[in-house]
Amino acid sequence: MLNIYNSMSRSKEKFEPIEAGKVRMYVCGITVYDYLHIGHARMLVVFDVIARYLRASGFELTYVRNITDIDDKIIKRAAENGEPIDALTARFIAAMDEDCAAMSVLKPDIEPRATETIDEIVAMIAKLIEKGLAYPASNGDVYYSVAAFEGYGKLSGKQLADLRAGARVEVDAAKRDPLDFVLWKHSRDDEPSWPSPWGAGRPGWHIECSAMSVSLLGDHFDIHGGGMDLQFPHHENEIAQSCGATGAPFVNFWIHNGFVRVDEEKMSKSLGNFFTVREVLKKFAPEVVRYFFVSSQYRSPLNYSEDNLVQARNALSRLYLALRGLPGDLAEPDPGYKTRFIKAMDDDFNTPEALSVLKDMAGEINQARARGDEGRAAELAGGLRSLASLLGLLGEDADVFLKQHGRTEEGEGLADDEVDRLVAKRNAARAARNWSESDRLRDQLAEAGIILEDGSGGTTWRRSE
Repeated sequence: MLNIYNSMSRSKEKFEPIEAGKVRMYVCGITVYDYLHIGHARMLVVFDVIARYLRASGFELTYVRNITDIDDKIIKRAAENGEPIDALTARFIAAMDEDCAAMSVLKPDIEPRATETIDEIVAMIAKLIEKGLAYPASNGDVYYSVAAFEGYGKLSGKQLADLRAGARVEVDAAKRDPLDFVLWKHSRDDEPSWPSPWGAGRPGWHIECSAMSVSLLGDHFDIHGGGMDLQFPHHENEIAQSCGATGAPFVNFWIHNGFVRVDEEKMSKSLGNFFTVREVLKKFAPEVVRYFFVSSQYRSPLNYSEDNLVQARNALSRLYLALRGLPGDLAEPDPGYKTRFIKAMDDDFNTPEALSVLKDMAGEINQARARGDEGRAAELAGGLRSLASLLGLLGEDADVFLKQHGRTEEGEGLADDEVDRLVAKRNAARAARNWSESDRLRDQLAEAGIILEDGSGGTTWRRSE
């Protein structure tokens, strides 16, 4: 029985889809004006794991994750670069797809773009105006009237009176209330625009997700997700827009992943601790980064540091060490381990506990091999890979991973062919009983971070942890 923490109720609830056997899930995606950073990456991995597990649990999932391809930041960045907006967004969408593929983040079923949803956005704004929940202002913008929507703040727990007390003096006199937010922005001559009943303009950020989710998944669907930073005001505004326009409940379960901090500080370019996925992947293998993300419960804050990435690499290497030399096929997991794994994942996608099951399986594989029971080891290995695949892990050949994970794009460490050459020289020295040369070569490899393992089948090597 799957239980999910619902941000709306602030408690774990038994998950039952609106339509038996089918799940509809919308996740707020990326505003494409720059490369993905590690905060984006955590969100993408978290909801990829959730999607994988929902499907493995037998649900027919429709997963929608949007792309914001029109926004003030996009317009500003394109102007700074002196390039067309379409060229900028196309470039960063391609980069996002490359980074996602590297981290084994599967594509969503549907990936709508804001610029392709203008008709639906305009129609929803018109409906909100008709219902008295929005108004065209004197400056050409259209605003949502927060005070007109009963229950505003129920997701974030914020009260209108408190929000007003903390609001800065509103410069824009066109608003009726400082808390009102823009649905449609009047465009200047040098900005992209689309026609509307209120004049040429472009959508505000919040209305995009309401229009995209409702048009693709219906007025009422099962799961809406995103980073914790979106809970207010973005998701609060989505509720006001969608419920206001349709009169339906909108979403049953709200799922939010926790923040990523860097060395216990908030990630910020001004602090110099801002890391893109591409920068991180120059030092650590993509699967190591993914392991790092799933090693923490998705709602918890996650502290990024190179030491923590090294620990993740070491833990993942131990799983691959157990698989080394065994068949790479997937197999039905041992019932006991499978039951434990499902119990962990059914408890609000508890990936740290699920990883502990994988570690125990690796431990039994090592024990089986130590007593010469290769059949049991191979059986467990197939099951280990099957369960790990639900987390997007252990998808590589074990020998390849163990040889390559310590080497970076900057070329640090010995290349594989150089290691193989030195291992062959050492084997020749051993065959000639030249023990001093054999020891010298072993020490040379050890200094380069290469661990040799001599066995009945010959010598294998891996990079050190």
